[in-house]
Amino acid sequence: MSPESSIIKGKKESLWTTSFFILWQGQLVSTLGDAAYSVSLGFWVLAVTGSTALMGMLMAASTLPGVLVSPFAGVLIDRHNRKHLLILMDMIRGLSIVLVSAAAFTGIIAVWMVFVAGIILSICGAVFRPGVNSSVPDIVSTSKLSNANAMLSIASTGSNMLGNVAGGFLFQLLGAPFLFIFNGLSYLFSGVSLFFVNIPKNENFNKQNVWKDMSDGFHFIWKLKGLRYLLLIAAVLNFFLFIVLILLLPLFQRTPSLGAVRYGVAMACFMGGAMAGYVFLSVKSISPHRKLKLFIISIVIFSISIIIAINQSVFVIMDIFLFIGGLFNSIANVILLSTVQAASPREMIGKVMAFMSMTTQGLTPFAMALGGVLAGFISIRVIISVSLFLVVIIIIPFYFVKSFKKFINYDYEKDIQQT
Repeated sequence: MSPESSIIKGKKESLWTTSFFILWQGQLVSTLGDAAYSVSLGFWVLAVTGSTALMGMLMAASTLPGVLVSPFAGVLIDRHNRKHLLILMDMIRGLSIVLVSAAAFTGIIAVWMVFVAGIILSICGAVFRPGVNSSVPDIVSTSKLSNANAMLSIASTGSNMLGNVAGGFLFQLLGAPFLFIFNGLSYLFSGVSLFFVNIPKNENFNKQNVWKDMSDGFHFIWKLKGLRYLLLIAAVLNFFLFIVLILLLPLFQRTPSLGAVRYGVAMACFMGGAMAGYVFLSVKSISPHRKLKLFIISIVIFSISIIIAINQSVFVIMDIFLFIGGLFNSIANVILLSTVQAASPREMIGKVMAFMSMTTQGLTPFAMALGGVLAGFISIRVIISVSLFLVVIIIIPFYFVKSFKKFINYDYEKDIQQT
């Protein structure tokens, strides 16, 4: 038996191990800083340049580099000490934003500095996110994966809600430099806290060249039908979801009875539903043989709820269905991520997580562009409704695919205990 197997078998059934708690609170703080930074950065760019096009370019700069390096990031995660990589990524991000904030405080900040920082954040994030996701199965037991992912999502969702709500107010009260420095310090706090997290080293990777290692990762994903289907579903769902999300704001802007204030309330209801789902899954484990049914049902109910919500003239009813949509969206997300984590061998998990990140995030700019173009000559309500209807049509047949059902419903915890 390998040392890694011993560690996995020896993990406590408790969710709140010391390592998981430190990881969780680090993500809570750094995500809060990220959200406040994003809001303040948006206001700052518009105030300085007055250009929404520049805002779009900044979004691309914050997305595309990470997508391009994702395949290499997966290999990096599997071949090196994940703990050291996570610390390094946080430290680089923290120092980058601290330098930007110093430039802002001294009045020498320029837009190009923000672009460079955006590229650095994107590349480091491409390593950090799959690095965290690949580490979770090594610090909690397989039976607690859903609970752990739900708790991490609570930290992320809660911090984003608070950061987005408070970001605009704090920008007016304190100014961009103070929010910039807060984000930089939050990364440094997360990086320092990771020194106290126990993440086992992966000793089983193949010591071959990087390209061969990357090729083996793609081959593993392609060979395992259930995993291939699940990653395909993740990419498709993310694509249509971003079309929906990018068009919700103009829908509220163009509808006289809605507007900016009600948009904020509506998003709070959706995020509140997601929080409720994550809280539920943080204390309730999903039985393996029920996962596929719950996964499919959650996606269908989410889609139908959003369709009803955006075609609803009564705002209170709209908010109720947005809450329901957020609730079931969170359940589907946790099942998807937990299944991929449990099914991936430790020597492959970094590459699998990075590939999932690449396929989902890589389609984001195209989804945003397509949604914006279609909204120029088709009703936004029609675009959103058709997009979500297509999600339902695509997902239902997978319930009858035997290889996919076996993959989702497989009891990975039992398999680990028997090896």
